[in-house]
Amino acid sequence: MKIAIIREGKTPPDHRMPLVPWQCRQLHILNPDLEFVIQKSSVRCISDQMFAELGLQVQEDVSDADVLMGIKEVNIQDLLPNKTYFFFSHTIKKQAYNREMLREILRRHITLIDYECLTDELGSRVVAFGRFAGIVGTYNAVLTFGKRLGLFDLKPAYQCRDLKEMKDQFKNIQLPPIKIVVTGTGRVGKGAKEVLDLMRIKQVFPQEFLRDTFHEPVYTILRSDNYYVPKREDLGENLGFYTHPESYRADFLPYTRVSDVFISTHYWNPKAEVLFTKADVREPDFKIKVIADITCDIEGSIPTTLRATKIGDACYDYNPITESEEPAFSHERNITIMAVDNLPCELPLDASEIFGEQLMQWVFPALLKGDKDRLLENATIARAGKLMPKYAYLADYVAD
Repeated sequence: MKIAIIREGKTPPDHRMPLVPWQCRQLHILNPDLEFVIQKSSVRCISDQMFAELGLQVQEDVSDADVLMGIKEVNIQDLLPNKTYFFFSHTIKKQAYNREMLREILRRHITLIDYECLTDELGSRVVAFGRFAGIVGTYNAVLTFGKRLGLFDLKPAYQCRDLKEMKDQFKNIQLPPIKIVVTGTGRVGKGAKEVLDLMRIKQVFPQEFLRDTFHEPVYTILRSDNYYVPKREDLGENLGFYTHPESYRADFLPYTRVSDVFISTHYWNPKAEVLFTKADVREPDFKIKVIADITCDIEGSIPTTLRATKIGDACYDYNPITESEEPAFSHERNITIMAVDNLPCELPLDASEIFGEQLMQWVFPALLKGDKDRLLENATIARAGKLMPKYAYLADYVAD
């Protein structure tokens, strides 16, 4: 089997890769019949030369590869027919901007395996960049708070060489006794917790967070049942929020009245209520001044997120009176929004290496030794010009 590590073609460029050079080399040593070819790229955080120095073939043409692995969606003109591709397709929620790409994948009889759909027997994703989204997003939240109040000016994560240098930035910062609320306990939430703990910020229970006054910075992490409650008392025990979000109402407002910073890492189902409304933001007791929207769902659970932002220009202000965007840090009444939608790209080397480790643990055994647990099969969206049964619901999405 020959596997190509393809060049990322999206704009702005993505500096990540699915496998770093030493991982490709290790996989080849363990599986001598497995070959790698690296498509030339000037945007990866690791140079072509570093791949070549480990004996890996670097070239422009990768059409002789059996499997092509990237990160982001592949530009339509670059799709090679009758090949197997691995990448984040962003199609399973019927995202309009990728509809034509999926149509072309079907026309060209491409097998598409989506990283987002690779799950274990419990339904948990096995390869993801979530931890780094949480790490960088939380770092950006503290950086944004420091800039808004003029307390300190941290070096942006994307200007740091690696995760270690980023961590060195906040070793000596001093935060006032603020309250930080975090929603979500998955990979992204764990990444957020990792940074807050390294900053030596004290974690408290949600009840304490709402009730008590502290003389040091604190944070709390909320599960969905902390901020969504059943609409009716007689709902059955088996009727859970994740399966029936429409049967629950948002109860997040108590946290908006005591929090200074809000970091969102939760998954939002469009059937669920928003956490607060634009009218709520105008109330005098709405205290939050910085929102790090790592979820970055436009018109989603956080109505103040008007648009996604980009690395290097991460923030804007939300004016609650006009319900419109203003320049970051422009007025005390405003809420500053950090909504970078590709946060792991700020630490591309570390993120790529961890992602590659996950591929080596989960994907390559299934790829090389047989997919007995149907890991790959369940993540295959299309094959031989047809949608797979699990993804047949996309038929109307790709219909001409």
